[in-house]
Amino acid sequence: MKNILWLALALTISFSAFSQTITAKIIDNTNGNPIAYATVKTGPHSGVISNEEGYFSINTENDLVSVSISCMGYQPKDITIETIKSLDYTIPLEEAINQLDEVYLSNKRPHVDSIIAMVKRNISKNYNINLNTYHLFYRSTDHVDFKHLDFEIEKAKHVPSKNIHLANAEFTQLTNTIMNSNIVHFTDVKGALHTLNQDSSKMVVEKVTKLLDHKKDFSIENIEEKAKTLVLKYLDTTKTYKVKTGLFKVEDSMSIKEEELKSDKEKTYAVANLKNSTRSLIKKATFSHNSFLNTLIDPDLYDYTLEDIIYDKNDLNYIILFEPRRAKSKLTGTLVINDDDYAITRVNYNYYKSRHGSKFNLRLLLGVKYVENISEGTYIYEKQNDSTYQPKYIKRIKGSYFYVNRDFKLIENSPQKHKIGFNFKIEGDNRTKEEFLLTAMTNNDLESYNKIQQEKEVPFIQLSAFDKSAWENEEIIEPLEEMKRFGSGNSL
Repeated sequence: MKNILWLALALTISFSAFSQTITAKIIDNTNGNPIAYATVKTGPHSGVISNEEGYFSINTENDLVSVSISCMGYQPKDITIETIKSLDYTIPLEEAINQLDEVYLSNKRPHVDSIIAMVKRNISKNYNINLNTYHLFYRSTDHVDFKHLDFEIEKAKHVPSKNIHLANAEFTQLTNTIMNSNIVHFTDVKGALHTLNQDSSKMVVEKVTKLLDHKKDFSIENIEEKAKTLVLKYLDTTKTYKVKTGLFKVEDSMSIKEEELKSDKEKTYAVANLKNSTRSLIKKATFSHNSFLNTLIDPDLYDYTLEDIIYDKNDLNYIILFEPRRAKSKLTGTLVINDDDYAITRVNYNYYKSRHGSKFNLRLLLGVKYVENISEGTYIYEKQNDSTYQPKYIKRIKGSYFYVNRDFKLIENSPQKHKIGFNFKIEGDNRTKEEFLLTAMTNNDLESYNKIQQEKEVPFIQLSAFDKSAWENEEIIEPLEEMKRFGSGNSL
C-alpha cells in the first residue's frame, strides 16, 4: 500500500511538471503565416523567441499569468495564459500601421552616412561584454549531404581474392547506406558564460543533450575510420599495421583485435569547445574591434541605403540596407537602428550574389578542395537595465562544399611488410546552424569571476529520438519540425 501511494504521488508530480509547459504558435492575423523571432517576454528580462515556424514554449510555473509578445512590423500584444489556451494555442498578431509624425516627414530625411557615423560613435556606450554573466540556451544543428562516395582496393597481393571481393561488397553497402542517409545531429546546451572581456571567459555547463543516430555518424574522419576498419577486417587479426596516407605517415600501430575495436568511451563533451562556440557568437554580436559585425558598419567596405523609417514600440527606427563596396566585402543585409541612442537592434545578413568565404583548392596536387558557400545570420538585441544592448537571440548558419581524394596504405608490422592500398573519394556539402538564446543576464565583478571554476569535460545525454521531456520546463528555443520528427521513422 505504501508503494502504491508513493507511485501515485510520483505520477501526480510528473503530470504537474508536464502541465507547466505550454507550446503556442504566433501567426500573421491577415494571411495566417507563422511569425518567426517574435519576442515572448515572461518578465522584464526573461522569456523566449518564436522559432522559424512561429512556435515557442514557456514554463507557466511560479504563477505566470500573462506574457508580452512583440515583433517588428506588428502591434505588440499582452495576452494571458488563459486566453492563449482559449485560442487553441494560436496567437494572431496584427500588422503595425506605420504612421510617422508629420513634422518629422516634413523635415529633410537623415543622411545614411550620418546615421552610421552615430552608430560607431555610440558603440562603447551601447554594447559591453566585460564582466557579464550570460545565462543561455545554445543549439547546434549539423547536416551532411554526400554527393559522391567511392572506395576501391588498389593493391593487396597477399590477401586472398575472396577477401577482396567481400571487402568490396561491404564497401558498396557502406557507401549506399551513407548516400541514402539523412545525416543530421543536434546538440542542446544550457549554461552560463562568464566574461572577463572579449578574449577571456569561463563556461559553467548545466546540461547537454545530443540527438543523433550513432549508425549515421558519418563525418569525414569517421568515414575514413570505418573504411580502414573494414579493410583491416579481412587481414590477419593477430598482427598490427601502420597507416600511411598520401600526405603523411602515421607511426602509431593499429591493432584490429575485436576487443580493441569496441569503444567504451564515456559520453562527455569538452567544456572548452562549448565556451568557444558561445563566446564567439557573443563576441561577434558586441561590435568589438575587428569583430565580424563591426566590419558591417565600415563605410570603406560597404555602401548603405536608407530603406525605411518605422515606429516599433513607440521607438523610431531606421532600416538600412548594406551592400559590398569592394571586392573583399562579401555580405549584404539590413541593419535596424534606434533613433534615440543609435544602437543597432537587429542585423540580418547573407552572402552577396555569388560571393563566398574561404576557399582552398588543391584538388590536383593534394586531392583536397573546400569552399565556404553559405554564410547567413540574424542578431536580435534587447536593452538591459544598465542601458546596454545584449543579444537576445542569434542565429548563424555556415555551409561549405568539400572534396577529398585520398590514398591509404596499411603496412604490416612483420618482416614481410605486406602492404594493402586503397583509395577513397568523398564529395559533398555540410551545413551547421548555431542558435543562441539569452535567458537572463547579470553583471559580474572581478572577485566573483576569479572564483568560477570551469570543468574540463561534462557528461551529455545521448538521445536516438526526439524526447520532449528531456527539456521540459526549461527556457529553450522550440525545436523545428525536423528535430521533432528525428528518430520517429518518418524524419524529413
